[in-house]
Amino acid sequence: MSQHDDIGRQSGSVEDVVPGVVAAEQAAQDSALRLVLASPLYRGATIALFLAGLGQSAAAPQIALFLTRELGGSLTTAGLFYLTNLTAPVAGYLVGARSDRTGGRLGLFRVCAVAGFLGWAGIACATQLWMPFVISAVVLGFAGGAASQIFAAIHDELSVRPSPVGDGVVSVVRMALTAGWIVGPSAGAVLAARFGLRPMLFATALLALAQLVPLGMLRTPSKPAPAGPSPKKVRPAAPLRTKMRTMRPLLLFTALYVFVYAGEPVKYAYLPIYMIERLHFPSGVEGAIIGIQPLVELVLMPFAVLAARRIGMMRLMVVAAGFGVAANICFATTASAPGLFAGQILMGGVWGVFAALGIIMAQRLLPGAVATASAIFMSSTALSSALGGSVGGLGVAALGLPHVFLIPAGFALLAVIGLSLMDRSTRRSQTSSSGPPADPDRV
Repeated sequence: MSQHDDIGRQSGSVEDVVPGVVAAEQAAQDSALRLVLASPLYRGATIALFLAGLGQSAAAPQIALFLTRELGGSLTTAGLFYLTNLTAPVAGYLVGARSDRTGGRLGLFRVCAVAGFLGWAGIACATQLWMPFVISAVVLGFAGGAASQIFAAIHDELSVRPSPVGDGVVSVVRMALTAGWIVGPSAGAVLAARFGLRPMLFATALLALAQLVPLGMLRTPSKPAPAGPSPKKVRPAAPLRTKMRTMRPLLLFTALYVFVYAGEPVKYAYLPIYMIERLHFPSGVEGAIIGIQPLVELVLMPFAVLAARRIGMMRLMVVAAGFGVAANICFATTASAPGLFAGQILMGGVWGVFAALGIIMAQRLLPGAVATASAIFMSSTALSSALGGSVGGLGVAALGLPHVFLIPAGFALLAVIGLSLMDRSTRRSQTSSSGPPADPDRV
């Protein structure tokens, strides 16, 4: 398939609406689920990502308590812990670049999973405040590459065995990570309350190691040999080094995704405080408001794939980023439960789209180095946590609650503008190149 065709698909070429198309799309989604269940790679990847999401989300709300209660750190010091995420994009790029040179997706996945086990186990055993900071910056930065290698392996498998429901397969596998994040926070809280924070963090380490089990000893899918005679033996799994100019669309898209995601650490840090201390909501109402978002996200993810086929991936992401603007405005201006529920439902719409389609878009923007693309995109959440945590801490002091949420609303608005310009540029380049493939460096 040419780059022109690929970009045309991602920007949403117009499809004729015919009777029965909705039923056909629903059948395609069912076929994607059947394909995931039938394939050892897809099935194993789904289970592995669920375990990863379960462990990460169990530890995320408890790490600040661990730093303050167990190691005697201040609240300010605990907040600075999120800055250790800044090393994740660098580590992710190194892992992805090596994966694209060697083609060893699942081998590097196993190395990253073991790094996750060692990192979380080391934090659980830490006796000095500086130790979790160093371990998170050095070891866990590489652990984050595990998920990106899974998605790169799935991409390779779909290249070897193409399927008309390939996007649906990626969406179904990605849903498992979201499902883990739905269950994890409650499971982590119960485990910490019953056994303590250190056992809970060690359980996170075991879940990181358990990712190895579903994929067993599966090998990385081999890419198809190039057509026609070749005068010399070529290693098809080792792509050329990626130039910065080629990576520019991916880096721009990832930066805009960082702006969209930056509101999440602000929300999780301050929305519960706002509901409990300012609005005096009962704990049941507060928990229901927080919990509605991942449920909406999980429900909408399959429909996001279907909608993208109608209107285009990039255009749908523009709409989703707009939901992010509206959601944060709800948080900043609402003092009632219905208003906050509305904000969280809108945020569910944001992540129902980006969680389902973000990794697909990233790989299409850098088709010659999908492991690098996956690693850079997956590490963007770490950058977002660092950005949102630091800006939110400064913003709440300056603006107070609930107006601090106007800051992530502004970030999301920047993402709307940027994604709109990317979509317009893509369509312009597609229109101007009617015969030859579109320039792969342009979006």
